[in-house]
Amino acid sequence: MKIGNLDVGELPLFLAPMEDVTYKSFRYLCKKFGADVMSTEFVSADAIMREMEATKRKMTIFDFDRPIAIQIYGSNIEAMIWAAKVAEEAQPNYIDINFGCPMKKIAGKGCGAGLLRDIPKMIKMAGEIVKAVNLPVTAKTRLGWDPSDMPIVDIAERLQDVGIQMLTIHGRTRSQLFSGEADWRLIGDVKANPRMKIPIIGNGDISSPEKAKAFSEQAGVDGLMIGRGAIGRPWIFRDIRHYMNTGELLPPPTVPEVVESVKEQLFQSISYKPEPRGAILEMRRHFARYFPGLENFREFRVQLLQAIEVDQVVNILDAIALEYSNVQVDYTHVNLQKAG
Repeated sequence: MKIGNLDVGELPLFLAPMEDVTYKSFRYLCKKFGADVMSTEFVSADAIMREMEATKRKMTIFDFDRPIAIQIYGSNIEAMIWAAKVAEEAQPNYIDINFGCPMKKIAGKGCGAGLLRDIPKMIKMAGEIVKAVNLPVTAKTRLGWDPSDMPIVDIAERLQDVGIQMLTIHGRTRSQLFSGEADWRLIGDVKANPRMKIPIIGNGDISSPEKAKAFSEQAGVDGLMIGRGAIGRPWIFRDIRHYMNTGELLPPPTVPEVVESVKEQLFQSISYKPEPRGAILEMRRHFARYFPGLENFREFRVQLLQAIEVDQVVNILDAIALEYSNVQVDYTHVNLQKAG
């Protein structure tokens, strides 16, 4: 499969761009465990124009990342053109446009999935960005605004016509947020459209290797994008690839194995954060997600959320590994609708 001239292999596995999740340390683990294509956190065009330091950090790309996209979002076309040019200077492999984020603070301002209420503006924005940069430009969107308005087949054609070189589709409407089940049937309708020539990537509810295989076969997509299913479980990429290749399920990791991955993510974060405490705060979003379903875990969870020193965190993690030394982590009951 190619994004423009960039060959990313057969049925590539993408890490979805997620705010406050897909920073360097998490990307590092996902790449280690087999993610084929990475993305930074999505970044605001307005913040790029204001030259905010935190936004610049979000666009920092590391050698291990490649191939990687920078995803941008905004409602003003001129600001988005400027943001795309600035993002291009960071030298990603391609630029992705966020037409899919459903959260009120973004969609409610006419950004992300908010542009599903103004399709002509969405198409114009995409076309102007394509003309403004030399890198491939891709987009990520949803089926439509609500169940009565799901024009994704037409949207896909029109985005292709203005130069979008890959389209990722999350199988829900904006009104669903992350509730209900993703509709891979409509994703399949886009892929089956004889007019479509660009790669179509499917996204939504990929929480296990079995679901990844079933969704891929149902929709016939060119690749799969995993978002919330990878939080606290970066090895899902390895598990999916192994299952796709062999039909066999890998055993879930033991708690001590998970602890080693958590430590690795923590120290990766420390390596680029100005202050170690910043790395600890960054990790708090992930701690509990790494240990779902463990009995009598509440006290450890509280300790992890209260720790402010690296040594404290490491000691707590070591205690968890010792307490659950022979336990495998069970992910079968994880509810993605409650995920961050």
